[in-house]
Amino acid sequence: MYNIYIMSSMIQMYDPKREYQSHKKDIDEGIHNVLTHGIFINGPEVKELEDKLSDYVNVKHSIGVSNGTDALTISMLALGVKPGDEIITVAHTWISTAETISLIGAIPVFVDIEADSFNLDHTKIQEAITDKTKGIISVSLYGQISNIDEINEIAEKNNLFVIEDGAQSFGATYKGKKSCGLTTVGTTSFFPSKPLGCYGDGGACFTNDDDIAMKIRAIKSHGGIKRFHHEYIGINGRLDTLHAGILLKKLEYFDSETLVNRNNCANYYSEKLKDVSQLSLPVIREHNYSAWAQYSLVVKDKELRDNIVSYMKENGVNLAIFYPSPLHYQNCFQGKSRCMNLEVTERICDTIFNLPCYGEITTEEQDKIIELLIKYFD
Repeated sequence: MYNIYIMSSMIQMYDPKREYQSHKKDIDEGIHNVLTHGIFINGPEVKELEDKLSDYVNVKHSIGVSNGTDALTISMLALGVKPGDEIITVAHTWISTAETISLIGAIPVFVDIEADSFNLDHTKIQEAITDKTKGIISVSLYGQISNIDEINEIAEKNNLFVIEDGAQSFGATYKGKKSCGLTTVGTTSFFPSKPLGCYGDGGACFTNDDDIAMKIRAIKSHGGIKRFHHEYIGINGRLDTLHAGILLKKLEYFDSETLVNRNNCANYYSEKLKDVSQLSLPVIREHNYSAWAQYSLVVKDKELRDNIVSYMKENGVNLAIFYPSPLHYQNCFQGKSRCMNLEVTERICDTIFNLPCYGEITTEEQDKIIELLIKYFD
């Protein structure tokens, strides 16, 4: 069963060089424009990108920031989150979602997820709400938006804000509406491996609320309304002009190429693996269009999952596990969080693994991955 392929190089989870080579002329032009005018902070590309992102998401305000983590921190500060407040979120996500809550001094309240979508289970939210609850952070994990109508309804009923953590879902849609434009504030990440990625760290906040937008703009620039006049305690959270120049070029082909190719990649896996009964394939809701940040499979137990990952690596394929340990297990949250029943979360963290899924992976590479998985279970 082992060493089926002797490969000259590993198949990686993501290779940013391929996209760059496909669009080298345009991306180089975007970089060169910034190098030529030399306005590396708050250059004209930042405002141009913000305007285009607003149009894309269909919101009034788009604010470029330094990364997806800072986008969450800035948004919560703008929404008035204070030490001791409780914020409902999930434990099956990258640490930034809850880390930012704790950094402000608030308390993450971990609620369980749905077993098929891996997103926040809206039916579990109400029981987690107390008089300390300030808001909800709903993560659109792996590129698919959660049941946001139901989440917004619960939030409105209880006078809570909702932030969509769209770090992995920029470009996805829910009932025809774009990710990041569905809640009080939406945030995203432009980390290189994300669906719309720059060549370093970058992110953005989105809102239709003028007052919140004003505060976000101030807080991401040291709390200043204008130079040397600081209304709020803020951070150095600006989006660099170079990254904006790159993102402007990549946004031009984002819908027609990047998202189409990611969906084609995911659909190809699903079609070829549908008869492998030992694998639970990803489920996309009928009203959703996923950005496919990850293609995730689930098996029956941790031992099988770990054996598959090792077997694939020995045969030239690097898989990933997003995420092997739920956040409530992490030392940094002990005594600083509150947990509801997280039975599904814990099971998924033990049994999930992820295949390479991006626009530039070749059919030949996918075929090798598929053949290896099928042979493993023969």
